[in-house]
Amino acid sequence: MLVLPSELTHKQATACLRMLVQGLPSQNGAAVVVDAASLQHFDSSALSVLLEFRRASLARGKGFEIRNLSARLVDLARLYGVDGLLPAT
Repeated sequence: MLVLPSELTHKQATACLRMLVQGLPSQNGAAVVVDAASLQHFDSSALSVLLEFRRASLARGKGFEIRNLSARLVDLARLYGVDGLLPAT
């Protein structure tokens, strides 16, 4: 399981995406799981990172799941119309 940082705004987006992509080869299951429990401070860049990482996961033939997605981030995804692309478990 890969873990999001506590803060994910435009300032951290590139580094966070790089970290997630670097961790992708170590994920052995059928789906890549991202834990968002520690994510407290974010902006729409968090959605961009998650969507780009989802694309990278699917390109490797892996499923994609997010655990512990906050209600605020779900609401933001719904506002942008991408909530269906971010499967929360």
